[in-house]
Amino acid sequence: MFDWNALIQVSPGMIVFWLLVLALLILLFYYLRFYLLLGRYKSSYKPVEEWPKVSVVICARNEEVNLTRYLQQVLDQDYPDFEVVVVNDCSWDNTGDILEEFAKRNKHLKIVTIKEDEYYQHGKKVALMMGIKGASNDLLVLTDADCYPASNQWLKKMTSGFGAGKEIVLGYGPYKREKGFLNTLIRYDAATIGIQYLSFGLAGRTYMGVGRNLAYRKALFYKVKGFASHYHIPSGDDDLFVNEAATHSNAIVMADKDAFTYTDAKDTFRKWWRQKQRHLLTGKRYKASDKFRLGTYVAAQWLFYAALTAALVMQFQWMVVTGIFVFRLLIQMLIFNSCFRKLDEKGLLALLPFLEIFFLLFYPVITLARALRRKTPWN
Repeated sequence: MFDWNALIQVSPGMIVFWLLVLALLILLFYYLRFYLLLGRYKSSYKPVEEWPKVSVVICARNEEVNLTRYLQQVLDQDYPDFEVVVVNDCSWDNTGDILEEFAKRNKHLKIVTIKEDEYYQHGKKVALMMGIKGASNDLLVLTDADCYPASNQWLKKMTSGFGAGKEIVLGYGPYKREKGFLNTLIRYDAATIGIQYLSFGLAGRTYMGVGRNLAYRKALFYKVKGFASHYHIPSGDDDLFVNEAATHSNAIVMADKDAFTYTDAKDTFRKWWRQKQRHLLTGKRYKASDKFRLGTYVAAQWLFYAALTAALVMQFQWMVVTGIFVFRLLIQMLIFNSCFRKLDEKGLLALLPFLEIFFLLFYPVITLARALRRKTPWN
């Protein structure tokens, strides 16, 4: 029988129970205030009478394979006036020759070449700055050499977001679905990150974007002095730039499936591990308000599972505690199911509670490992 008096008595079990309730309320706030926005998202895309000129910027270092596979799909966009600026960043494979062959067949392609300098080593930000400088147009759409657009309407969908006062368009870049648990881990990680930054963007709390699919005005890039404030950090050409340049009103989300860009996930745990370590450098440089929102959500996740475990171990009102767990899981799965569908992320929902716990344990481990690791090049 349920004992209501147990909930008002000052005891260790009661304290743990109300901590569980507190964590539940915080998590429900994030689900309903932010993530539900993406779950209910409807594309704002509308064709315009006169499409503005656009420059697509791609950085490529030793990307002969990916350029051969994917560049043509970028060049074949159904768009009246655009250029594709590819920065050949000190490649020592056949990237340069492949780009020259593409240029012979595609009038949209512009090549910017950076020569190797034995006295000066640089990261991706230098290559991206050279590409932006070489771009002819104010509207810039960024992607990577190992990405391909979901459709030939990608450019139209992304640039349609540049309405009055809009200077940043946040796109989404899913990883291709393949067999294997590693692929599931990578896609879940990308999907949950996407749910966060797109939902926060829809709520007017834009804090990051991803370089696989991002657009902004060149004028904005120069206005915030490019990457000057974080030039010394190898990563952050996408999220740190957006974190600095975004306001409550100058960014918009384009989560239309035709506006996605897809890429292959890493095929070994070691490669993915190194990629994740590199990306961890940037979060600590976000604005204080963004770190608070993101940190509060993670803290609530930890508190929820810690209090849940403690309550069950103490056998404190186990029926109520189990009911809280089931209630939270149902709300979470309903909203995340809608978000996963919007992001074309299939096969993740059934593993949601297990993957959530995995990443709660994974990120502290990789953060510690990153603190002990030397700097690595951008590619």
